[in-house]
Amino acid sequence: MVKKLYKRIKVSFNALVYLKSKKVFCIGKNKTFTPALSKLFNEMGLTVGPQRPAELLAKECAENDFKRIIKYVKYRGKAFLDVPFNFTNTFKILDKEFPDSKFILTISDSPEVWYETNTSYHSKLFGDGGLPTKSDLQKAAYVYPGWMWEMNRLIYMTPEEDIYNKPILMRQYNDYNNSVIEYFENKPGKLLVVNLKDKDALLRIRDFLKSN
Repeated sequence: MVKKLYKRIKVSFNALVYLKSKKVFCIGKNKTFTPALSKLFNEMGLTVGPQRPAELLAKECAENDFKRIIKYVKYRGKAFLDVPFNFTNTFKILDKEFPDSKFILTISDSPEVWYETNTSYHSKLFGDGGLPTKSDLQKAAYVYPGWMWEMNRLIYMTPEEDIYNKPILMRQYNDYNNSVIEYFENKPGKLLVVNLKDKDALLRIRDFLKSN
């Protein structure tokens, strides 16, 4: 009984701390080397929200239903990465809900580098070395069977016969990054744009997060 009570008090205290603390969102496109950020956040004592529960809310976010992702952010950590935080409307809503939060836009050397990195990763995981097909993504067991296909439709919106269309995806990459920069243009100190391949990238991120 005492142990259970202590656990409940501890959980309530942690929730209160999270509610009052600043949040950090990495909103760069997937495959912009974000695992390095997760490691840095942990070193800085920033609890990284578990990715799978957030991914399960991706479809809701894409449909502009943000109730559960807001609740998740309040209680599950201080730093968050990738899907669904890098959905256009999601990061805007979270900025309004958590006005003291900070955002990191991770970028690649170029749209083409991002495209090659992203498609190579998908090919290895879901396409047996080649670009995955619609059928491959529908059968992929990541998160749950069919989730990868759902995300492909929600994020890429490419022709079903050419789901990794290079010009379309590179244009989307550019448009998304530009939309983030434009959104934060009049919000000084809220956004850091960084290429994690730069030698001073992690130092810049540390300084950015420590600043008011």
